[in-house]
Amino acid sequence: MPRILVFAGSTRRDSFNRKLAALAAGMCRDLGAEVTLLELADYPLPLFSQDLEAEEGLPANAVELKRLFGENDGLVLACPEYNGSLTPLLKNTIDWISRRTGDEPPLAAYRGKTAVLLSASPGALGGLRGLVHVRAILSGIGVLVLPAQVAVSNAFKAFAEDGSLIDDAVAGRVRTALAELVDTTDKLRA
Repeated sequence: MPRILVFAGSTRRDSFNRKLAALAAGMCRDLGAEVTLLELADYPLPLFSQDLEAEEGLPANAVELKRLFGENDGLVLACPEYNGSLTPLLKNTIDWISRRTGDEPPLAAYRGKTAVLLSASPGALGGLRGLVHVRAILSGIGVLVLPAQVAVSNAFKAFAEDGSLIDDAVAGRVRTALAELVDTTDKLRA
């Protein structure tokens, strides 16, 4: 089965998207995928700068993140929405991982990957506006972003104490999107 890397574009302790990422990781495992749940807080990065890159090379955490991306076939991103777009943390992470090192091909960490986008927000749209930007960025760097996506609205009351989603219909949509990811990724690997 495919290897799936799951992470949230937030490091906030009580982040709804970190909860959603943990839930998605468990669902992907239940679907038979090998899963790595990544916490971006464990890989702090400076703000991307080509000058910094030229002077010091890729930060060690960017090198490690590129390795993790390279070891996985698919991605699940739980994306918070900041002012109708993606978080600076997520954009900065994407940018550092995109940098070429040595004789590797351009965008080596992204090419050939599949992805599903999820979002959770206290708002009525559930972070949907930000997913449009994440989709555009990832598609532009070689990731096959699947059409299925789920935005969990009213996130402050969407999760049970155990981290599950209270609404079975929403949980079903998340599971369906993840099943499509696991299935598509597995078929593309064959």
